[in-house]
Amino acid sequence: MNPDLDLALERVIRAPRGVVWNAWTDPARLEKWWIPAPAVCRVDRLDVRPGGAFVTRMSEDGTEFVPQVDAIFLVVDELERIVFTNAIDSAWRPADPVPVPMTAEIMLSDHPEGTDYRIVVRHGDPEARARHEKLGFAEGWGTVAGQLAGFAESEIPA
Repeated sequence: MNPDLDLALERVIRAPRGVVWNAWTDPARLEKWWIPAPAVCRVDRLDVRPGGAFVTRMSEDGTEFVPQVDAIFLVVDELERIVFTNAIDSAWRPADPVPVPMTAEIMLSDHPEGTDYRIVVRHGDPEARARHEKLGFAEGWGTVAGQLAGFAESEIPA
Protein backbone atom coordinates (compact mmCIF):
# COMPACT_ATOMS: atom_id res chain seq x y z
CA MET A 1 0.00 0.00 0.00
CA ASN A 2 1.20 3.49 -0.88
CA PRO A 3 -0.10 6.01 1.70
CA ASP A 4 0.17 8.84 -0.84
CA LEU A 5 -2.14 7.07 -3.31
CA ASP A 6 -4.21 4.50 -1.41
CA LEU A 7 -6.98 4.39 1.17
CA ALA A 8 -7.66 1.29 3.27
CA LEU A 9 -10.22 -0.18 5.60
CA GLU A 10 -10.18 -3.34 7.69
CA ARG A 11 -12.65 -5.10 9.95
CA VAL A 12 -13.54 -8.52 11.26
CA ILE A 13 -16.83 -9.94 10.03
CA ARG A 14 -18.23 -12.60 12.35
CA ALA A 15 -19.19 -14.94 9.53
CA PRO A 16 -17.31 -17.59 7.55
CA ARG A 17 -15.40 -16.48 4.45
CA GLY A 18 -17.81 -18.38 2.19
CA VAL A 19 -20.74 -16.35 3.48
CA VAL A 20 -18.88 -13.07 2.92
CA TRP A 21 -17.80 -14.25 -0.54
CA ASN A 22 -21.40 -15.09 -1.47
CA ALA A 23 -22.52 -11.65 -0.29
CA TRP A 24 -20.04 -10.17 -2.80
CA THR A 25 -20.74 -12.52 -5.72
CA ASP A 26 -24.51 -13.08 -5.66
CA PRO A 27 -26.46 -10.14 -7.16
CA ALA A 28 -29.47 -10.56 -4.84
CA ARG A 29 -27.19 -10.53 -1.81
CA LEU A 30 -25.02 -7.62 -3.03
CA GLU A 31 -28.14 -5.48 -3.43
CA LYS A 32 -28.85 -5.87 0.29
CA TRP A 33 -25.70 -4.11 1.52
CA TRP A 34 -23.68 -2.43 -1.29
CA ILE A 35 -25.10 1.12 -0.98
CA PRO A 36 -25.20 3.08 2.31
CA ALA A 37 -28.76 2.91 3.68
CA PRO A 38 -31.30 4.31 3.33
CA ALA A 39 -30.44 4.40 -0.39
CA VAL A 40 -31.07 1.13 -2.22
CA CYS A 41 -29.09 -0.73 -4.87
CA ARG A 42 -30.05 -2.51 -8.06
CA VAL A 43 -27.49 -4.80 -9.68
CA ASP A 44 -27.67 -4.67 -13.47
CA ARG A 45 -24.66 -6.92 -14.14
CA LEU A 46 -22.41 -8.91 -11.84
CA ASP A 47 -20.15 -11.19 -13.84
CA VAL A 48 -17.56 -12.04 -11.18
CA ARG A 49 -14.62 -13.15 -13.32
CA PRO A 50 -11.61 -11.33 -14.75
CA GLY A 51 -12.97 -8.99 -17.42
CA GLY A 52 -16.55 -9.39 -16.21
CA ALA A 53 -18.91 -6.48 -15.69
CA PHE A 54 -19.82 -4.87 -12.36
CA VAL A 55 -22.75 -2.49 -12.96
CA THR A 56 -25.04 -1.12 -10.27
CA ARG A 57 -27.58 1.65 -9.91
CA MET A 58 -28.78 3.41 -6.78
CA SER A 59 -31.96 5.10 -5.65
CA GLU A 60 -32.66 7.48 -2.81
CA ASP A 61 -36.43 6.84 -2.97
CA GLY A 62 -36.59 3.23 -4.20
CA THR A 63 -38.22 4.16 -7.50
CA GLU A 64 -35.86 6.30 -9.60
CA PHE A 65 -32.48 4.58 -10.10
CA VAL A 66 -29.35 6.35 -11.34
CA PRO A 67 -25.97 4.87 -12.34
CA GLN A 68 -23.65 4.15 -9.43
CA VAL A 69 -20.84 1.79 -10.54
CA ASP A 70 -19.85 0.84 -14.09
CA ALA A 71 -16.68 -1.21 -13.72
CA ILE A 72 -14.91 -4.43 -14.60
CA PHE A 73 -13.37 -7.13 -12.47
CA LEU A 74 -9.62 -7.48 -12.93
CA VAL A 75 -8.80 -10.35 -10.55
CA VAL A 76 -11.06 -12.92 -8.93
CA ASP A 77 -9.43 -15.47 -6.62
CA GLU A 78 -12.30 -17.50 -5.20
CA LEU A 79 -12.88 -16.98 -1.47
CA GLU A 80 -9.74 -14.79 -1.23
CA ARG A 81 -9.67 -11.69 -3.41
CA ILE A 82 -11.73 -9.52 -5.73
CA VAL A 83 -10.19 -6.61 -7.64
CA PHE A 84 -12.25 -4.22 -9.76
CA THR A 85 -11.71 -0.86 -11.43
CA ASN A 86 -14.05 1.86 -12.59
CA ALA A 87 -11.30 3.36 -14.79
CA ILE A 88 -12.52 0.93 -17.47
CA ASP A 89 -16.27 0.59 -17.90
CA SER A 90 -18.27 -2.59 -18.45
CA ALA A 91 -17.95 -2.18 -22.23
CA TRP A 92 -14.14 -2.18 -21.82
CA ARG A 93 -13.82 1.50 -22.69
CA PRO A 94 -11.62 3.97 -20.80
CA ALA A 95 -13.74 5.86 -18.30
CA ASP A 96 -13.53 9.06 -16.29
CA PRO A 97 -15.90 8.14 -13.45
CA VAL A 98 -17.29 10.44 -10.81
CA PRO A 99 -16.12 11.07 -8.16
CA VAL A 100 -12.73 9.43 -8.86
CA PRO A 101 -11.19 6.67 -10.95
CA MET A 102 -9.99 3.91 -8.66
CA THR A 103 -9.07 0.27 -8.35
CA ALA A 104 -10.47 -1.53 -5.33
CA GLU A 105 -9.00 -4.72 -3.90
CA ILE A 106 -11.12 -6.73 -1.47
CA MET A 107 -9.21 -9.38 0.49
CA LEU A 108 -10.74 -12.11 2.65
CA SER A 109 -8.87 -14.38 5.03
CA ASP A 110 -9.74 -16.57 7.96
CA HIS A 111 -9.90 -14.98 11.39
CA PRO A 112 -10.57 -16.77 14.71
CA GLU A 113 -13.88 -14.87 14.91
CA GLY A 114 -14.87 -15.26 11.25
CA THR A 115 -13.40 -13.34 8.31
CA ASP A 116 -10.67 -10.72 8.16
CA TYR A 117 -12.08 -8.25 5.60
CA ARG A 118 -9.61 -5.81 4.05
CA ILE A 119 -10.08 -3.19 1.37
CA VAL A 120 -7.41 -1.17 -0.40
CA VAL A 121 -8.61 1.49 -2.85
CA ARG A 122 -5.88 2.69 -5.18
CA HIS A 123 -5.85 6.06 -6.94
CA GLY A 124 -3.77 7.36 -9.83
CA ASP A 125 -2.45 10.46 -8.08
CA PRO A 126 -2.41 12.08 -4.64
CA GLU A 127 -5.11 14.57 -5.68
CA ALA A 128 -7.60 11.79 -6.52
CA ARG A 129 -6.81 10.07 -3.22
CA ALA A 130 -7.30 13.31 -1.30
CA ARG A 131 -10.57 14.03 -3.14
CA HIS A 132 -11.88 10.54 -2.33
CA GLU A 133 -10.88 10.89 1.32
CA LYS A 134 -12.50 14.35 1.57
CA LEU A 135 -15.69 13.06 -0.04
CA GLY A 136 -16.03 10.55 2.79
CA PHE A 137 -14.20 7.36 1.86
CA ALA A 138 -13.96 6.22 5.50
CA GLU A 139 -17.62 6.96 6.22
CA GLY A 140 -19.01 5.57 2.95
CA TRP A 141 -16.89 2.44 2.60
CA GLY A 142 -17.00 1.99 6.38
CA THR A 143 -20.81 2.13 6.40
CA VAL A 144 -20.98 -0.37 3.56
CA ALA A 145 -18.51 -2.71 5.30
CA GLY A 146 -20.71 -2.49 8.41
CA GLN A 147 -23.79 -3.30 6.34
CA LEU A 148 -21.94 -6.24 4.75
CA ALA A 149 -21.00 -7.49 8.23
CA GLY A 150 -24.59 -7.22 9.45
CA PHE A 151 -25.90 -8.96 6.36
CA ALA A 152 -23.29 -11.75 6.39
CA GLU A 153 -23.74 -12.34 10.11
CA SER A 154 -27.51 -12.64 9.61
CA GLU A 155 -26.92 -15.28 6.90
CA ILE A 156 -25.38 -17.73 9.37
CA PRO A 157 -27.88 -20.48 10.24
CA ALA A 158 -28.89 -20.45 13.89
